Amino acid sequence: MVLAKGVLTAIDCDDPVGLANFYLKIIGGEVHGFEFGESGDSGWVEIREGERRLLAFQKIPNYQIPTWPIGNLPQQMHLDFQVGDLDEGEAFVLSIGAVKCDVQPGETFRVFLDPAGHPFCLVVPGALVP
Repeated sequence: MVLAKGVLTAIDCDDPVGLANFYLKIIGGEVHGFEFGESGDSGWVEIREGERRLLAFQKIPNYQIPTWPIGNLPQQMHLDFQVGDLDEGEAFVLSIGAVKCDVQPGETFRVFLDPAGHPFCLVVPGALVP
């Protein structure tokens, strides 16, 4: 028996619209925002491909940037994106606002930080990422 048909990853941040637009450039799709709260801010934003929900971004009061790989705030989560060429992938994500992490623990993947400070990896097909 299968309980669920899909999985949606929701990422905590202070700017759901901005972070959704960053990841939209990597995975494509469409951004859908949902207002809540008295301010009318989009506190929940999703990237969708048709009816398929790909990623969600949730506004968190007092959001704190992860300090991974050192410090008191762990990475909390990270996403892996398969790319055909690491150099091309790196050039692209840097051009849209990612920062290359100082720590690069492998050769078949590269670690970056998104605009909210979450680590994410670009990986080559078949790579094993620890």
